[in-house]
Amino acid sequence: MKKRLESIVEKIDDIEFFISQKNGKIMSALEDRTLKPAIRMQIISIAEQFNKLKDENEFEILSKIDKIDLKGLNAVRNFIAHDYDSVDDEVIETVLRVHLPKIKSKILDLLNKQSK
Repeated sequence: MKKRLESIVEKIDDIEFFISQKNGKIMSALEDRTLKPAIRMQIISIAEQFNKLKDENEFEILSKIDKIDLKGLNAVRNFIAHDYDSVDDEVIETVLRVHLPKIKSKILDLLNKQSK
């Protein structure tokens, strides 16, 4: 479980690094031919880690993450995976700007509590 949480944080860190390549401008990163698919792939990977936590019955951990953030992340993952060319970058921007920072913060809190 800890490994999965750390993996999610690493993937969010990667996305933050990709965005930093465009001076922190999310939409500029999403318009970049190289960064856009990299960001999308990380979103898919993050959602998959949460799905694996669910499959492993880690409901106590999942209950500590906002359900709306998880639902939004999973919905975007499904759009990317099943209708790649129709995904609205503004929806992805919302996930990157609003949901992922909250998820990352919560996971870091959980990991810090575990290490104490």
